[in-house]
Amino acid sequence: MTDTTENSGTTENTETPENEAPEAAAPEIDLAEALLAKDQEIADLKDRVLRTMADMENTRRRLERDKAEATQYAVTGFARDMLAVAENLRRAVASLPADGFDNVRAGIEATERELLAIFGRQGISKIEITPGEPLDPNRHQAMLEVESDMDAGSVVAELASGWTIRDRLLRPAMVSVARA
Repeated sequence: MTDTTENSGTTENTETPENEAPEAAAPEIDLAEALLAKDQEIADLKDRVLRTMADMENTRRRLERDKAEATQYAVTGFARDMLAVAENLRRAVASLPADGFDNVRAGIEATERELLAIFGRQGISKIEITPGEPLDPNRHQAMLEVESDMDAGSVVAELASGWTIRDRLLRPAMVSVARA
């Protein structure tokens, strides 16, 4: 009798364990390299995401700062135009004769005070000039040089008022300076 279990249609593996080791090692090396490559790709993507998030946060902060500045200084152009009105009110009062026109003078002065109060509420203030102070190009605009006994380059007189809006120069004070 023959053993029928051997011929049952199954084939016996004739390869030795020594033959299996080189074939199994190659897929493990490829798998390890693939894992390292994926780890590097993940690290690169994390870095890109973090940089993108930081850029977005910086952009958000810059836009908030720009919005705050735009809101704070939105009236700059209008305020600059209104400075002429304030100066004309001052000139109107100065041009009235000393006697008479008391009611007109009082009305113009009241209007000027109200305008200056509105300026104050909007953060607009006049630059105070002191004769003899040194010329500051950030606040003054020298219009002419005059002979004076003051130090050269110092402010002699104010020709037109200077104004600021909060911490920014709205218009420099126009001044005459002592000649060297």
